[in-house]
Amino acid sequence: MPRDHEAITCPFDFSEGLEFDPELTSLMQRDRPARIRLPYGDADAWLVTGFDGVKSVTTDHRLSRAGIIGHDYPRLTPEPIVSPESVNVMDPPQSNRVRQLASQAFTQQKVDSMRHRIVRLADLLLDEMEEEGPPTDLVRHLSDTLPQHTILDLLGIEREEWPRMQESVRQLLVVGADNKEAAANAKADLIAYFAKLVDQRRNSPGEDLISAMAEARDGKDQLTDDELAVMALTLALSGQDTATCQISNIAYLLFTRPELAEHLRRRPDTLTNVLHEMLRYIPFRKGVGIPRVALEDMELNGVRIKRGDFVHVSYLSANRDPERYPDPHSIDVERPNRPHMTFGWGGHRCIAVPLAMAELEVAIGRLIERFPKLRLAVPAESVRWDTETIRRFPLELPVDW
Repeated sequence: MPRDHEAITCPFDFSEGLEFDPELTSLMQRDRPARIRLPYGDADAWLVTGFDGVKSVTTDHRLSRAGIIGHDYPRLTPEPIVSPESVNVMDPPQSNRVRQLASQAFTQQKVDSMRHRIVRLADLLLDEMEEEGPPTDLVRHLSDTLPQHTILDLLGIEREEWPRMQESVRQLLVVGADNKEAAANAKADLIAYFAKLVDQRRNSPGEDLISAMAEARDGKDQLTDDELAVMALTLALSGQDTATCQISNIAYLLFTRPELAEHLRRRPDTLTNVLHEMLRYIPFRKGVGIPRVALEDMELNGVRIKRGDFVHVSYLSANRDPERYPDPHSIDVERPNRPHMTFGWGGHRCIAVPLAMAELEVAIGRLIERFPKLRLAVPAESVRWDTETIRRFPLELPVDW
């Protein structure tokens, strides 16, 4: 098998609206994995882009997330975002145990029982937006605020702590090299905070996610305090970060493609399926996430992977694979519902997908119902987009109705 030693430098810094990264488009057109060099880390990595290839990597026990700990692995941020104790860098069977216990707090039944809290928070925020009157910023009123308030409320964090939590999370996601010390301090602060909170909930449980995960059992097994603290941190990160970006991105698509908003007004029963199609389409982040490392020599999609090589996947490119999704660069509201990779795949698929979908359904559903004439108050080309973090999202969405 051929082995290509020439690495392609990939800053993955493209952030023009919701256009697809041309660098990633070029890599998708290769017939086998490419060797890439990312901005940080002391090694190159292989990049797998096709849906079936990504699926294979995420389910192959010879490729380990846990094995990257202790290495200066290839990544986009100066400070690794993930904690060494996180379920995101565990391998089966250990990860299966933690996921099985933690996911008991995120069953569809549990999330359905939380939905009224999400609706209440959303309506309060939309009430405030309506009272302020147009033009106003949808990001400030809804996208930034609803996911943050929801996850912090569900974790049982006191309201006066919310601004501190939000700033610490933001520091972890900044990509600039001069942010390394601030990001490391933010991570340490969050871990210490959640460790203290876990201790409190063990002794005095409440109606919150930390208490629910603390009480989860599989026989006599339950999550340790350290596992609980890191899981709470992971939820605070993903719960704020992903949903915040996606509410804004979906709203932007509805503003710039009014036929989508009109379809949802006519057919509100299709909201969940249309949301999944938009989630498949949206390039929600830059480049790649957490890599895996090969535990042994192996062959992968036509290249030789040596023991110790890092392997990255792109969920973005997998979501645009024409062999799985015909005409993948269009949004088709009638597309048959086939699982996408926006929430990950395999043993590291997000355990809180039911909660994330509930937030999106409530946010977009209430927005369309309460503001049927909502529109951008500025030309679409003047909307400013984030360039500082690994995410793709508009910084502001000035709206009128």
